[in-house]
Amino acid sequence: MTNIRRSRGYNFEYRLVKQLNSGEWIARRLGGSSTGLPDIVAVNNPDSILLSIEAKTATSNSIYVPQDQIYRCYLITEMFEAYQERYIILAFKFMRKQRLIVKGEIKYLPRKTKEYYKIVRFKKKPTIFPIIKCNYNGDTYAIYNSKIKKVKLKNYLMPFNV
Repeated sequence: MTNIRRSRGYNFEYRLVKQLNSGEWIARRLGGSSTGLPDIVAVNNPDSILLSIEAKTATSNSIYVPQDQIYRCYLITEMFEAYQERYIILAFKFMRKQRLIVKGEIKYLPRKTKEYYKIVRFKKKPTIFPIIKCNYNGDTYAIYNSKIKKVKLKNYLMPFNV
């Protein structure tokens, strides 16, 4: 099961990098959690834009981004201050099959594939970073110390057709 999840995530990251590597954009996969770096970093040098991207896929109705992964994205945006615009982007992909457990059995039901690209912004460096949750409808929540608060993260318009 872990290999299936990992390959789904890798395929999503690979596709994002391929789509970003067009025109004025240069993107690279960085190895994600195993390297202590974001999944993807993308730059548009002529327009001075940097994207630090954490990509997640799921067959469930909710996707969570852990605190440490948001923190890693934050560090990259702080590290490259030369870029005028720096964004932490959370890329969520809800797969076309929804995984359910019914009476102890795993079932997969068809549904529409959905993708969301959300911007995480901080006015100042947080003392603690939240866990971010996104549901199938695109609603987002910040979780601090087991307290859930609905937050309205802005959508980021990726420079390619979704």
